[in-house]
Amino acid sequence: MPSRRPTRAARYARRRKRRMAAKVHDLTEAQWVALKAAWGGCAYCGAAGTPLQKDCVLPISRGGRYAIDNVVPCCRSCNTSKCNAEVTSWMRRKKLDERRFLLRLSEINRMLAAEPV
Repeated sequence: MPSRRPTRAARYARRRKRRMAAKVHDLTEAQWVALKAAWGGCAYCGAAGTPLQKDCVLPISRGGRYAIDNVVPCCRSCNTSKCNAEVTSWMRRKKLDERRFLLRLSEINRMLAAEPV
């Protein structure tokens, strides 16, 4: 009987589960709500009125974690496109305003750090 190799998706899911378990993720629901309100839509393309997903600016596969200073709200399209790419090179490739994003990210992180959430 031939051995059954796990699918690529199953192998990826196991690796992701191990990476997630190795990190301390401290983003609370209140912080997530505050982030969505501060950004007012997708942090990358600005799309509003669409369901937003949590995206790690520094991907979990590259050492990131779910923390208030590493998570931004983004639309499904941007989240899928970015995958685990480095954010600035991905934004350049997509011809998005990298400078505006980084300034806004810094501004929002400072604002939320100053307020108890």
